[in-house]
Amino acid sequence: MLEDLLAAAAAVGCAGLVYVAAAARIVKQYERGLVFRLGRLHGDVRRPGFNLIVPGVDRLRKVNLQIVTMPVPAQEGITRDNVTVRVDAVVYFKVVDPAAAVINVEDYRFAVSQMAQTSLRSIIGKSELDDLLSNREKLNQGLELMIDSPAVEWGVTIDRVEIKDVSLPDTMKRSMARQAEADRERRARLINADAEFQASKKLAEASRQMEDTPSALQLRLLQTVMAVAAEKNSTLVLPIPVELLRFLERGAEKSRAPGGARAPAEPAVSGAADAPEAVEAAGPAGADGPAALPGASADRLDGAQQAPDRPRHTARQ
Repeated sequence: MLEDLLAAAAAVGCAGLVYVAAAARIVKQYERGLVFRLGRLHGDVRRPGFNLIVPGVDRLRKVNLQIVTMPVPAQEGITRDNVTVRVDAVVYFKVVDPAAAVINVEDYRFAVSQMAQTSLRSIIGKSELDDLLSNREKLNQGLELMIDSPAVEWGVTIDRVEIKDVSLPDTMKRSMARQAEADRERRARLINADAEFQASKKLAEASRQMEDTPSALQLRLLQTVMAVAAEKNSTLVLPIPVELLRFLERGAEKSRAPGGARAPAEPAVSGAADAPEAVEAAGPAGADGPAALPGASADRLDGAQQAPDRPRHTARQ
């Protein structure tokens, strides 16, 4: 009899162990459990730890509450300013209501993915190219609101949405590069013009200062000569300013002052009146006779006028 009792107890114990092994369920810390008894949701959400269900009657469904990182495939669209682009994004979401995530939607991951793709296409069509490239924070917020609105009924909350990359056509890239180059060229020209304007002001002030002190122009000229002379392989063509000539002229006038007057210059030809014979012999008489000679004396001229005309005798006579 005792042996029968012991055998029955052992059989009950074994059956209990088998039942517990079949009914035991372990829910992890980042999970929540939903018990479906004969197809209906039974009881509250099971907490993490050891849980028991009725084998063959109950079915436990575990739902992950961790944040899910879901990449959104690249979507091609046309912006509001008629530019074809390809944009891809990434969505961060998590389940906040396990019962709604399991009951209200068939597959909440697939539903969130499709909603993210359609919302991304809508954002591309409503935005301009400059907004996609530079104002992404505002677009991310708008995209998050568009996805989060229907996801609330699915027991899912959208943590954040980020536009990851914007692909442009090659022609648009070249056009943007030319635009950026032209803009930088414009800014460079404006900077150069501003520098020239400031330099002209300084040069005007320097010219007024040199006008008051002419010697400064000479010093500046010498400094320029020294700077150019440092290059030994260069040829220097130095113009002389008029102010320098005026400066030298004023120095010469000062040297001719009453205290340092010079003696007058003597005539270049002396003794011409004392030697009329030499002057007369220097050249032949002109057509008017000896009176045309500047160096002839008065006696000779009178004798020449009183002399009668004599016949010329040839060598045959």
